[in-house]
Amino acid sequence: MKKVILIVCFFLFYTFNLFSVEPKLQMVLKGLDSPWSLTFINYNKVLITEKAGNLKLVDFNNKKIKEIKHNLDVLEDGQGGLLEVLYHNEEVFVSYSENLKKGRTSTSVAKAKFNENILNFKNIFRATPPINSGYHFGSRLVVKDDFLYITAGERGEGMIAQDPSKHPGSIIRIHLDGKIPKDNPKFKGKKKWLPEIYQIGVRNPQGMALSPFDNKIYLTNHGAKGGDWFGEAKYGENYGWKILGWGGTNYTGTKIGPKWMPGFTKAIKYWVPSIAASSMVIYKGNEFKEWNGDALITSLRDQSLRKIKFKKNKFLDEKIIFKGNIGRIRDIEIQKSTGKIFLLTDEGSIWRLQK
Repeated sequence: MKKVILIVCFFLFYTFNLFSVEPKLQMVLKGLDSPWSLTFINYNKVLITEKAGNLKLVDFNNKKIKEIKHNLDVLEDGQGGLLEVLYHNEEVFVSYSENLKKGRTSTSVAKAKFNENILNFKNIFRATPPINSGYHFGSRLVVKDDFLYITAGERGEGMIAQDPSKHPGSIIRIHLDGKIPKDNPKFKGKKKWLPEIYQIGVRNPQGMALSPFDNKIYLTNHGAKGGDWFGEAKYGENYGWKILGWGGTNYTGTKIGPKWMPGFTKAIKYWVPSIAASSMVIYKGNEFKEWNGDALITSLRDQSLRKIKFKKNKFLDEKIIFKGNIGRIRDIEIQKSTGKIFLLTDEGSIWRLQK
């Protein structure tokens, strides 16, 4: 009997340790200058943007960094610069703060045929009106079918996010060539909306990802003093900024509005105080099979990677994978062939998370 108990205890101990292995962080590369986004070209190569306007090709095999020339007119101003980069079917999409007249900028999106030496970009979207502000560009990009989704921050203008005749503070949906989908909300009853707008009422959505499980698009939004959230992008709906404060307050301490009220899109998860949510993915891979279907969300302020378990827009559980280990985390991507997770930091380093 004692022998049986010992065998059972050993089995339970072994099983517990097998499934509670702490993920390992390994630095892959350092020396980048204020990077903002990375995207895989293939197993070994990634494209990386730097806010100052540089586009870098990094080879993980030999650790070489090559600068790719381009024709974009980027203005680095505050939070603006060369921001998101997305490689898709031999084309490169970027979002950036486009340098317009009198110091005004726009969250603009351009695409080019991939080339390792030079990229000749052509604009396919420009958020209007252009604004003289270095705040809240949003700027994440996601491809779903033949559509490109774009997050356009409200540029620090608050209630502009409630004006559907202006792009700032909204989620944009266009075709990959820049044409406007004929089934966007404007053509289905939202007559006052600009034709590119898919959803309104966001502040500074710096994370967006397509779920390979339910084919829905999910967002992270950077709130004010509190009020960060994670939720779904929903056709023709309104997240409520700046009528709603999502639990946060202005930086001066004054109240903004309620966390949520009927008539507005409700987020899956809120954070008060703010974690400064940045990028996100919905995990799918073999490296961390037990995470499949969960949202992995990075943060700037508390320098953490968080795992959110949810089902049918209902929050189930949150786990902090690590916090304060590698600095402010700007972007997260999954190496599809392995399921390993790659993280990009403001400090200029790339890290790999694996078992």
